[in-house]
Amino acid sequence: MMPKLSELDPSSEPIALGDRAREDLRFIRRTMERGAAFTAVPGLGGVGMGCTALVAAALASRQATPEAWLLVWVLEAVVAVAIGVVAIHRKARRASLAVLSGGGRTFVLSFLPPALAGAVLTIALWQTGAHALLPGAWLLLYGAAVVTAGTFAVRIVPTMGICFMVLGALTLLWARDHGDLAMAAGFGGLQIVFGTIIARRHGG
Repeated sequence: MMPKLSELDPSSEPIALGDRAREDLRFIRRTMERGAAFTAVPGLGGVGMGCTALVAAALASRQATPEAWLLVWVLEAVVAVAIGVVAIHRKARRASLAVLSGGGRTFVLSFLPPALAGAVLTIALWQTGAHALLPGAWLLLYGAAVVTAGTFAVRIVPTMGICFMVLGALTLLWARDHGDLAMAAGFGGLQIVFGTIIARRHGG
């Protein structure tokens, strides 16, 4: 005589199919959020950041002292960050994406380490009087931040980061005396070009 299933394992209980289905859906949703590309990278916001950088480059080149020059670029960085944050928030809201979870959280956390390294390096170079190295260092580390964060974004973003890194390296090695021109080409020109591409291909 064959034993009953309950006799083989008295502690076993029937699996609730509804609970199992809900758990599977939660797992699938979490996996998709981790693996999905972050599509809220702001194209139009990048264009706006590029335009303000062109203005900053023109103003910075006319400053009589290194302190005034640095102040112009620090203010430009603050303005650019504000534009970027607002643009990302608006684009994410239109696409019903969460900025601080899933792909958005990964994007932000990947961008921060090179950006923070750039801030520390700025202080160190300024203290040693190596002002001419700042533009190249900024371009290089911003590019590194864009490349690392762009791994979790649309494909065009890492390409933009590589362009910034190449420009930064060239500036550090061969164009230290043309820092403002390099900054205009990078934070101005590259931002506008790639921002326009992103806006056209990925919805603003």
